[in-house]
Amino acid sequence: MKGKFNRGMCALLCALAVALLPQRQAQAQQFTLGLSSPPTSMDPQFYNLIPNNNVAAHVFETLVKMDVNGAPVPALAESWKMIDATTWEFKLRRGVKFHDGSELTAEDVLWSLDRPATILGSAGKFDIYTKAIVAKKALDPYTVQVNTATPYPLMLQDLFNIFIVSKKATQGLKSEDFSAGRGMVGTGPFKFVKFLRDDREELVRNDAYWGKPAAWSNVTLRFLPNDSTRLAALLSGDVQAIENVPSQDISQIRADDRITLFTRISARLIFLFLDVNRDKTPFITDKSGAPLTRNPLKDLRVRQALSLAINRDAITERVMEGLSEPASNLVPLRFVGFSPNLPKIKSDPEAARKLLAEAGYPNGFAMTIHAPNNRYVNDQKIAQSVAQMWSKIGIDVKVDTMPIAVYVGRAGKHDFSVGLLGWLAQTGEASSPLRALLACPDAKDAFGGFNYGQYCNPKVDELLKKALATTADKERAQLLQQSAEAALGDVGLIPLHNQISTWAAKKGMTYALRSDETTNAYGFRPE
Repeated sequence: MKGKFNRGMCALLCALAVALLPQRQAQAQQFTLGLSSPPTSMDPQFYNLIPNNNVAAHVFETLVKMDVNGAPVPALAESWKMIDATTWEFKLRRGVKFHDGSELTAEDVLWSLDRPATILGSAGKFDIYTKAIVAKKALDPYTVQVNTATPYPLMLQDLFNIFIVSKKATQGLKSEDFSAGRGMVGTGPFKFVKFLRDDREELVRNDAYWGKPAAWSNVTLRFLPNDSTRLAALLSGDVQAIENVPSQDISQIRADDRITLFTRISARLIFLFLDVNRDKTPFITDKSGAPLTRNPLKDLRVRQALSLAINRDAITERVMEGLSEPASNLVPLRFVGFSPNLPKIKSDPEAARKLLAEAGYPNGFAMTIHAPNNRYVNDQKIAQSVAQMWSKIGIDVKVDTMPIAVYVGRAGKHDFSVGLLGWLAQTGEASSPLRALLACPDAKDAFGGFNYGQYCNPKVDELLKKALATTADKERAQLLQQSAEAALGDVGLIPLHNQISTWAAKKGMTYALRSDETTNAYGFRPE
């Protein structure tokens, strides 16, 4: 009897173990990632903002993607070639399925290349990456051919930024429909489940994915813009990984044997844009608050003074806790278009005061710096630090910060006199910030889409356009250097630093570090 009881208990325990095994495996495949900024739109083609793109990349894919070092590699296009100097041909992967089971075809690609130009109300349209295409057609269901008016060396880099959507699933939709899940039909490693604005997005693994399967069966993207909250979520186990580790907590994280810290210098430039175009600007007055008869920012000497007054080394050391590199260029060293002729900008408050006096402002003036407070590493603190430095040359400065979703809308309407912004050179060269931030605003060429200061210098544009039509790498690099030198010599914007990207994860995980700051659950894997 006793033997029967033991055998019965053994059988019961074994059955329970078998029943619990799938549950334990499923739990092991749950992954929650803490992101520092919520998306402002779920439409992958509405607004070109890194938080939006990070979230979209879980569900949607592009024809071409960049590897961790910024080199183009195949994605939905398995290969490509140039037929002639202005014709590109892309071969699509066969058998790739959208999440609704329909097959990806050339018709979806053509639709996805057309759609960005039709979207209204965006402060940062994606058509900057499709403007060079003057004609396109499907040669067959798996072959797309595109033409440019002139030789265009950045075709692959541009297509890295255009997510491919299903024509059937998105035709007739408005961008706001995507937040409710309509149109969220991609080919990516995860399928959309639910989106709660400013809180989370829930995803499940796409088991029919054409590429390497994701390590996680269920993923939750938590939007945790508060630094302390994000770090606390990691330490408590509420999330398994986070991006943008608070700089003041880096030493704590390094010393914690439960956590692995990952760092890499980013291609993102943090800078100040200046309202240099208008005769009167809304947030600059005399020290009594009365409007000025002329906009001081139109004077090169004033712009030079503002730049010289900033101690970039102090910002790196005291504000960024070493998580930045002071910048005097538009892109980091080794990027195409980095100019060695642009020396390090050394802080010189005395020279700054003299320039202000020469410009007619010996006693300075009053201004407001506007900045986001939940987008870049220490963005609010950076603006406050710059304000203190400018106060030392006689300028009374207020700082007004707001969430990035509010900020970009106002910046796109040119509401500010001086604003803090960041730009990621996703193309791996200076053409990216030149075209978006400093080229004369021109909707026809998709120039100046993020030129919130409305800076315009014909010399900059002339050199940039030559570079964009030059396929010889060395010549293009020289033209980009010259264009950057012209823009920064004229202080079209004030560069501050390049961020150093940080991620932290529970011990036992790896992450594919990228220079483009991409944070994607797909890149995290168990060791």
